[in-house]
Amino acid sequence: MPTKATLPGIEPFARSVMRIVIGFTFSCHGAQKLFGAFGGLNGHGATVHALTVLWIAAIIETVGGVLLLLGLFTSPVAFITCGEMAVAYFTVHAPRGHFPLRNGGELAVVYCFVFLYLIFAGGGPLSLDRALRRR
Repeated sequence: MPTKATLPGIEPFARSVMRIVIGFTFSCHGAQKLFGAFGGLNGHGATVHALTVLWIAAIIETVGGVLLLLGLFTSPVAFITCGEMAVAYFTVHAPRGHFPLRNGGELAVVYCFVFLYLIFAGGGPLSLDRALRRR
C-alpha cells in the first residue's frame, strides 16, 4: 500500500475532489427541496414553502453546494453549511433519538464534519479560490 511519502502532493488534489463531490451532492439536496428535483420531498415533486426555515435551508444547500463545487468562497461557505447541518441535526434528528444511525441524522453529521474540515483546509488547488488568488 502506498504511503503518503510515496505520493507527495496528492492530498490537496484529493481534498479538491472531495469538495467537488460533496458540493454536488449537497446542492442536489437543496434542489430536491427547492425545485422538486429528484422526486422532491415526497417522491412526487413536492417543494418547500417559500419563506420557511426549510426554504432557507434549501437555498443554503443549493447555493452553498454550487459554490463549494466550484471552490468559490470555500471557507465562509463551509462555515455557513456546517452551521446549517448542525442546526438540522439538533432540531430535526436528535429529538428522534441519541444515535445518528437510529435518528436518520448520519448524513447531516458527515456533512457537518466535512464542512468543518473545509473551513480550515480550504478548497484545494482545483478551486476558483485558488485561481482568483493567483491573479
